[in-house]
Amino acid sequence: MIHKAPPHIHQALGLATQALFVSNPNPRVGCVLVSPSGEVIGQGFTQHAGGPHAEVMALRDASGKGFDTAGATAYVTLEPCSHHGRTGPCCDALIQAGVAKVVASLADPNPLVGGRGFDRLRAAGVEVVVGPGAEESRELNIGFFSRMIRGTPWVRLKVASSLDGTTALNNGASQWITSRAARADGHAWRARACAILTGIGTVLDDNPRLDVREVPTPRQPHVVVVDSQLQLPTDANLLMKGRDCYVYTASDNETKKTALQACGATVVHLPNANGKVDLSAMLQDLGQRGINELHVEAGHKLNGSLVREGLVDELLLYLAPRLLGAGRGIADFGPLTALADGLALEFKSVETLGADLRVVARVQGRDSF
Repeated sequence: MIHKAPPHIHQALGLATQALFVSNPNPRVGCVLVSPSGEVIGQGFTQHAGGPHAEVMALRDASGKGFDTAGATAYVTLEPCSHHGRTGPCCDALIQAGVAKVVASLADPNPLVGGRGFDRLRAAGVEVVVGPGAEESRELNIGFFSRMIRGTPWVRLKVASSLDGTTALNNGASQWITSRAARADGHAWRARACAILTGIGTVLDDNPRLDVREVPTPRQPHVVVVDSQLQLPTDANLLMKGRDCYVYTASDNETKKTALQACGATVVHLPNANGKVDLSAMLQDLGQRGINELHVEAGHKLNGSLVREGLVDELLLYLAPRLLGAGRGIADFGPLTALADGLALEFKSVETLGADLRVVARVQGRDSF
């Protein structure tokens, strides 16, 4: 059955976006409590991992304002959890608060929940409606759904290039092809990710920090380095206190491994048959480590490997209004012999940012899980 999304679900979705930079690896969820008379009496969104979920925040908000929650309707963008993790079950909190009805956008894909929250609510006599705002909630949590269902993060490949697809000149010069507005927007996409992935070539060439600087954020995403020969310098800028660094390698160099681990890095040995990092196995490992969205900022070689192996879900492209001619491209994965062999995409959005163009393009069929 298709439900027309009521206004309070849209309000809850707006609250969920406030969890965008906060809740990882938990989903981004918003909750609005409405009294039997139609008054909004409480609202909230999921806090940092280990902190209260959206429903509890909304109940606290209502209680703090002196409202009675008996008979209220809870509009929530994901099924209330039913298991004990770092917090108690939200479905029990709603039941104890006397909530009479729950309108939820989606069932939780977490196998620890998977409809059990709805079952417990119904068993307690709470009316449950599921569906309003489903598409918006799923998009907001595409990485969480990917990890729960596929076991791997949602892989978003970010590229800044000229209009003819040059990401750097042949001498490596690339700063800055796009504008400050585009760079700030790119940092906002960094901030929503659980982790940022790059290759050792980018580290050795640019020594990037790969942190969020252009927008306010309460947390820094983790960093992931594909480093087949374990060349990462122990004084690399991305080895930053306060965030995890995962180095995936095919090397057996125990001395270098020990040195990097002394700097706080986690070194994971995942070779493939060609002496390179097994990228597919790497994504499985990152999924087990709680990575929902993986934001890739790498060079054309690693980008090409990810595309060639069918591991990219979405492209985030910033296109500057200039031509740079021959240089380094977006992804080196050819040559192809037929046009039909190209990577088929669908545009999700096209927007201008200052003088530049931002294109979000999704690989066809990648969101069908």
